[in-house]
Amino acid sequence: MTTLAKQAEPAALPQPGKPKRFGIRRIGDLKIALLFIFPAMIGFVLFFLVPTIRGIYLSFTEYSILGDPTWIGLKNYTSIFSDDLFWNAMAVTVQYVALNIGFQTVIAIGLALLMHRVAKSTFIRGVLLLPFLVANVIVALLWFWMLDYQLGIVNEIINWMGLPRIAFFGSDQWAIPTIAFVNVWRHMGYTALLIFAGLQAIPNHVYEVANLDGASPTRTFWSITMPLLRPVLVLVLVVTVIGSFQVFDTVAVTTGGGPVNASRVIQMYIYQKAFGESDFGYASALSVILFIILALVAFIQMKFLKGNETDLD
Repeated sequence: MTTLAKQAEPAALPQPGKPKRFGIRRIGDLKIALLFIFPAMIGFVLFFLVPTIRGIYLSFTEYSILGDPTWIGLKNYTSIFSDDLFWNAMAVTVQYVALNIGFQTVIAIGLALLMHRVAKSTFIRGVLLLPFLVANVIVALLWFWMLDYQLGIVNEIINWMGLPRIAFFGSDQWAIPTIAFVNVWRHMGYTALLIFAGLQAIPNHVYEVANLDGASPTRTFWSITMPLLRPVLVLVLVVTVIGSFQVFDTVAVTTGGGPVNASRVIQMYIYQKAFGESDFGYASALSVILFIILALVAFIQMKFLKGNETDLD
């Protein structure tokens, strides 16, 4: 009976112990996270934050590398607004950005659709990305030789077809379009890869419903694909616009800003002011102006294109 009674007794409830010390655990995780972040933070502070702060300070000074900075206030900034070469560099840069972004985005969307619908081979997708893996300088030199007026293979083909040769990098009419073409060729695979990732995030049942409703491929593209791709496209536009405003390598290797300032973009102008004329104060002011312009452009794109919203909800 005693044994049966003991078996019939309800199991004792576990005694409440000490509460788990979540705060201490979080502090421990924070220390580990900071340990991993610390090396990157050192690089960020030394190579980004400190140069940025010093550049802003130098923009208010007259500074040559041979002397000490002399505080002149807003003189550099007031001089910029009356600098015809600055406005010419901005106009050339805007022309390049318009050509580069326009063609690169359209071609990248087409390539992304091909990767998503037709070319599903990993090898083909890798081939499309190969130009992006080559350094800017090498790509620029490659196309500089191929498009050379006298010995370039492209002009040889044009001449063989009975057409006049084209001074791609030596003409004020062709310089910026040619530089834009070179950079479109290099970056279109990477941009297509970003858009391709956005296409994969669109649920298949959305296309199935559109197919059942009898929507044509064109209607499906404009009414479903493009609206659902908006967050990715905004990201792509922000990244490519910022990168396009900062174009330098291709111009420096091919034209050097010529002929007659026809391809002197804003980054080339900043470089020439700093290292060509040793006017680091004025060059710093130009850099700050460019930074403000890029921040405003990115803000406007995110605000009006609604990059933080999606139609998938």
